[in-house]
Amino acid sequence: MTVQSTRIEALRAEMKAAGIDYYMFKTADYHNSEYVADFFKTNQYFSGFTGENSTLIVSEKEANLWVDGRYFIQAEKEIEGSGIILQRTGEPNVPTVHEYLKAAVPEGAVLGFDGKCITKEEGVSLARLLAGKKGKLDPTHDLAANVWTDRPQLPSHPVFLLDETKYAGETVESKLSRLRKVMAENGAGYYLSSKLDEIMWLYNIRGNDVECNPVALSYAFVTMDRQFLFIQDSEVTKEFRRYAEEKNILINHYGAIEEFLSRWNFDAPVMLDPADTSYSIYLDVLNSITAAGVSEGMSASDLIVECNSPLGYMKAVKNETELANFREVYIEDSAALTKFIYWLKNYKDKSELTEGTAAKHLDELRAGIKDYVELSFPTISAYGPNAAMMHYEPGYEGVQLDNEGMLLVDSGGHYLRGTTDVTRTMALGPVTDDMKKSYTLTAVSKLQMMQTVFIKGCCGMALDIMAREPMWRELMDYKCGTGHGIGYLLNVHEGPQTLRYRKRDAADTTPFAPGMVVSDEPGVYKAGQYGIRLETILECVDKGTSADGTFYGFAPLTFVPLDRDLIAPQYLTAETREALNAYHAEVLEKISPFLNNEEKAWLETQCAAI
Repeated sequence: MTVQSTRIEALRAEMKAAGIDYYMFKTADYHNSEYVADFFKTNQYFSGFTGENSTLIVSEKEANLWVDGRYFIQAEKEIEGSGIILQRTGEPNVPTVHEYLKAAVPEGAVLGFDGKCITKEEGVSLARLLAGKKGKLDPTHDLAANVWTDRPQLPSHPVFLLDETKYAGETVESKLSRLRKVMAENGAGYYLSSKLDEIMWLYNIRGNDVECNPVALSYAFVTMDRQFLFIQDSEVTKEFRRYAEEKNILINHYGAIEEFLSRWNFDAPVMLDPADTSYSIYLDVLNSITAAGVSEGMSASDLIVECNSPLGYMKAVKNETELANFREVYIEDSAALTKFIYWLKNYKDKSELTEGTAAKHLDELRAGIKDYVELSFPTISAYGPNAAMMHYEPGYEGVQLDNEGMLLVDSGGHYLRGTTDVTRTMALGPVTDDMKKSYTLTAVSKLQMMQTVFIKGCCGMALDIMAREPMWRELMDYKCGTGHGIGYLLNVHEGPQTLRYRKRDAADTTPFAPGMVVSDEPGVYKAGQYGIRLETILECVDKGTSADGTFYGFAPLTFVPLDRDLIAPQYLTAETREALNAYHAEVLEKISPFLNNEEKAWLETQCAAI
């Protein structure tokens, strides 16, 4: 038996003792975070899969793991031999989690999960599904607790303050005022937030509880005249306590949130985002409202105003201070990556390097930038076939490089002046014509999105085709979105704005607005051969107004050259050739001041007109 199959058997024993027929794990914490602390990595513990956004369902006879298109290749490798069935989300004839449960769960069965790690949205949907089968949900058991005996503790690190003038650009008082205005417009007297990056943004603080995500485990509860923060006692420094008193932030213990909500007198509706509020927290609110009593003809749920989080949208539209800092730090970050590319290109015997040592060199360059805090995610340094795994991590060393083929490097940093994310794919020596074609098509896709002008009201679902169209014309595609928002010294993946044509949730219809920041990262991924991704971060800007309406577009924040050794000019249109030359002229202008003479001479060659 493998380690995973042994652990799953132990889980089945716990399920039997608890009277549970099916048990579900999500790659999630109590806040529906994309990246989670080690304490919450139950999917990884039981399945061996190390990626994000997965669901594991275990029954007496089988175990199934759902992953999205970013992780098909990686998951197949990591769960090999475990007996777990891989479900490739979105592929033909592959059931969704709900379709699987509807078909597989017999009448009267019990589905269990930790209700703190399942969203309200999904919990209610699952309850409806089980009710149709005369079964029931049991959201009260964390069955990993007894099996995972060496489970890490909940993380706890002191929070730090973000200067309101230099970095945040808006006071806590102003943010609360804007939030309360939205609450009033929706007839709500209370707002409950479980989303970690939104809470950090609201109170102008940052934490260190999740690797590469400057957030603290917390909840926020806002009334029309008070504001509460639920956070672990060990995270509260003397400086923060003084700050909280100054801002009238009422600090409560992190673990007290459920008891607090169950005792609160909800005499007015409460707003919450069902996509980020846990099922357990939702039930606490619902039970509290029910216990207090509601008016005749109403139900407790009528006093819950479900919405896309207003804080998410406020946070996504960066203010002038944030944007000025972004523009500045992205140039310095781009210079660090440009120096890395020069170093790598000119390294005589690349077989002396590994994916890991190359990544370490880049990490050290980035750490030398002013006000550096930490990496925004572990650097992805993927050589050859490894680059076909979109979120591959090399580990300590990774595979050995060579003087041929391509290296994909996806990296970024957190700074007091913002968060960066950038990907470039580089030739290390001779490459095939197919690689050049794929690279050039990726460049065309990236440039086409960057040059797009669109009318006010467009969302990412409408814009995504601008990047995909050059690929689709060649009957090619990539199994992920084209872009995601970027936080300000917060999560490197931020919503609500996205660039993807498939609607995954209501936030996908969020219109773009000036001040939003989004990645532009098309790619080509050929399993067993190579992977290519080119990621440039864009700022949404106002392009002007005419009789037909107001128009927006994008301006690049990232200024890193594309690889001339990989560009096949015959695949460039006249328009994209012009766009590439214009972009390279900007790269040369903005990055040259940070380079030495040798690096500058090399960059001039890289940025020469094609």
